[in-house]
Amino acid sequence: MISAFAATLLVLQPVGDFAPLTIGETATFHILDEDRAVNVILPPDYNDHPDHVWPVVYMLDGALDQDLMMGAGIAGWNRLWGRSQSVIWVGVETKDRQRELLPPTRNDAEAGRYPTAGDSAIFRNWLVNAVMPRIAERYRTDGAYLVGESAAGHFVVETWIETPAAFAGYAAISPSLQWDEESLSNRFDAGDPVRPALYISLADEGGATESGVMRAIGAMPTDQPWCFSDRRSDLKHATSLHGLLPEALQFLLPTRADWLEEFGFELRCDQSGPKAG
Repeated sequence: MISAFAATLLVLQPVGDFAPLTIGETATFHILDEDRAVNVILPPDYNDHPDHVWPVVYMLDGALDQDLMMGAGIAGWNRLWGRSQSVIWVGVETKDRQRELLPPTRNDAEAGRYPTAGDSAIFRNWLVNAVMPRIAERYRTDGAYLVGESAAGHFVVETWIETPAAFAGYAAISPSLQWDEESLSNRFDAGDPVRPALYISLADEGGATESGVMRAIGAMPTDQPWCFSDRRSDLKHATSLHGLLPEALQFLLPTRADWLEEFGFELRCDQSGPKAG
């Protein structure tokens, strides 16, 4: 007779042998003196629909030991609830973030603290003209979106201004708009041509980061899609990415789901232009 303990052990045994768990694909690129990974996680039903195409979200700081798994997990969780569309998730690894994600600065303190900073234009050219064509060639894609936080958020905003047509939508979460004497915020002009949708947020940054973001928001045009989520009262810089990425994806890649508010998935735009999508 088998004891209860032995029976429990039998139930807990795996049905088959353990096997590798594959979550995606990765490729190595070389730019700015560094090898870096570009990681791709496909929707779970990608291979079941050979004629279907998916939007692609490019996430900066997207290495395995950076934000890749969090970002892809949030995108998958949004998909399960119908909060945002199913996507191909592409994580772009960064190595020297200030060098890759920020332009030059005229601020002596910033230049002294980050002496390698200033090559965001080179990194952007590589992303747009080397990485994105490879992704579009290999996978079935339909539209590209760029997301980033902090210094990566500055890169998102700078790309939105410099090469707006490179992406169909942008999300800048707590962007470091204090950089270079807040110069990027001075380039916002309500009279500019219509650009793609922009989601931008602000946590309890204070100081020049806050004044830079608020100056930018004050100059946003009224005839293009944008959403400003003002979270100065309830989010820290360190909690803004995982706290607001679900909302950013909901804004950029909306669905027709009519149950979102019932489950608390409200899109909080404290100031905004027309809706995206």
